[in-house]
Formats: sequence, C-alpha cells, structure tokens
Amino acid sequence: MVDRDVEPAGWAQLLYAGPYESTVTQIAGGLPTSGLSCESVVADMLDSLVLEPGHTTLELGTATGRNARLLAAQAGPGRVVSVEYDSQLAAAATANLEVTGGGVKVRVGDGNVGAPEDGPYDRVISTYAVETVPWAWVEQTRPGGRIVMPWGRLGHVALTVAADGQSAHGWVQGLATFMPSRGAEGPLWEQVRDGHPTAVETVFGLDLAALHADHHAVFALRVIRPDIQVRTAAREHGVTAWVHDGRSSWALVEYDGRGPAVAQQGGPRCLADELTSGWREWQQAGAPELWDFGMTRTPHTQYMWAHDPETGPRWGRREPKAGDLAA
Repeated sequence: MVDRDVEPAGWAQLLYAGPYESTVTQIAGGLPTSGLSCESVVADMLDSLVLEPGHTTLELGTATGRNARLLAAQAGPGRVVSVEYDSQLAAAATANLEVTGGGVKVRVGDGNVGAPEDGPYDRVISTYAVETVPWAWVEQTRPGGRIVMPWGRLGHVALTVAADGQSAHGWVQGLATFMPSRGAEGPLWEQVRDGHPTAVETVFGLDLAALHADHHAVFALRVIRPDIQVRTAAREHGVTAWVHDGRSSWALVEYDGRGPAVAQQGGPRCLADELTSGWREWQQAGAPELWDFGMTRTPHTQYMWAHDPETGPRWGRREPKAGDLAA
C-alpha cells in the first residue's frame, strides 16, 4: 500500500499506471465498486460520444469526477450533469470538480433512473456496464441524440435515438471491461461452482487456444449466449476457461497442449456444450467480427444484431424488467 501524503510520486504512478491500465479506487464488501478506466478506453468512449460544445450531457457514474471534467471541458461549463449512487463518492467528486474549474452538477441517485429534472440531453454516457439499457436513458435523450455505454462488461455501444423517440440503435464501438451497476455484480465463478458439485466430465468441442486468442469469438459468444460468462487465461502449457451462468451452472475447461480440451461441468446446464453450439451458430452467420455487431432498444425489448439492424441475424432478445420499461 502506498500513502499519497508520504509518497505522492509513487501513488500517482500506481493510480495512472499507463494508457492501457485501469485502477480500482474503491472496494466495498470485498468487491471493487469504483475505479478509473484505462485512458485508451476513456478516449475511445468520448470519441464515440461525438460530443460538441454546447451539448447538454448526462453522465451516469461520477466516481472520482475525472470523466465529468473531460466532458465539461468539451461541452462547456453548466452543460454536464453527473449522477452517482454513492453519496461519499459524490461528495469527493464534487470537491474534485470544484477545484478543477466547477461547471458540473453532481446528483446523488440511481444512475439507471437518470436525471429527468435536468433533461432532455443531447448526449448520455455511462461509466458502468449494463445488460439492458434503461429506457429512462432513451426517454431523456433528444431525438438524434447519442447514448454511449458499456454492455455486457465486454465492450461499449453507441446508440442514436430515433426521430420519434421510440427506439435507439447503433454499433459496437470497441472492447473493454467495466464494473456493473451497484447490486448487479452477481456471484463469482467459484461461488457458483461451490454450490453445485461436478456432474459430468466431457471432451470440449472447440479449440480452446483459438477461443482464448480470438476476441471477436469471445464477444460473439457473449452476444449469442448472453447469460453465459466466459473468462480465459493462458497457462504455461495450455489454456484454461472458467464459464458460468451466474446462477446454478458452471464449467471448467482445460487444455494442456496435448489432445483435446476437457470440460468439467456442474449444475443443471451443460455450459461447455452450449458454448460449442453458440460457436457453430456464429460460424453459420459468417463469423461476424466485433465491429459487425449492433444493438436495438425499444420500449419493450432489446436485442443484438449483426451487419444490419433490419435484415441481419438477431440474438439475445431481452424483455426488460418492469422498472426499465417506458412509463
């Protein structure tokens, strides 16, 4: 641990390690709950927002206030509203923003609700990941306005609100890993596994090394099998994958560099088999790359598509919860 007051240079080096390094700035209940995204992702998301001077802007997830300061530098003073769930973080961010120029209104509240009292907005940006885009964000964005948010903890999407305000759609912009909204963390792989002992051991039908190396495939599987989480890592002589559905099923897939990979699976679902079928579905769709995917959100549903929002294949249709529906 480094004390900022004792070693300011060392503290800064840890906090701002490099353009491709993120930093956790808060831990609660043993889980990271706030942080600084790596600079490359921050720049990519701001570029995707297409923010111009004068644009009214809503940010969800203030954290330290740094991203809000960058938004205000582009949009102008008095044009940015930022919502933070944690009152202590909000107070610290407000202080940070005041000493660096002010001009940002920080509200304490649920980011999924937005800030309708200050809307509508030309631009909306979230700094935490969502599975279903809250309809409140679409309602509070002007027709033709833009919404940029991390989806599925794997990448970020930019949506444009339709002229009638009744839908929004747009393309995946890039890869990155983000924290979810408070209360949406879900159990870890180890917790799912411990609750459901091994049921079967099978041969894994995919090239695990290829899956680990192909981020297009990993993202596609998140789209095609949206409730399955996959994490892979290279080992000294092979690759390991940890797979779970966040509820009751898990798989551990290991490849030792010789022969086929082997999957241990527990719970009512055979997740390794579902990944194999999802891979085949991706291949049958022409193996679309990350940039070929997009999202559509309407008042009553959300889905991902490839190549074209009207004619392309669709996956992951979600019926939002009651709180996410249009009023």
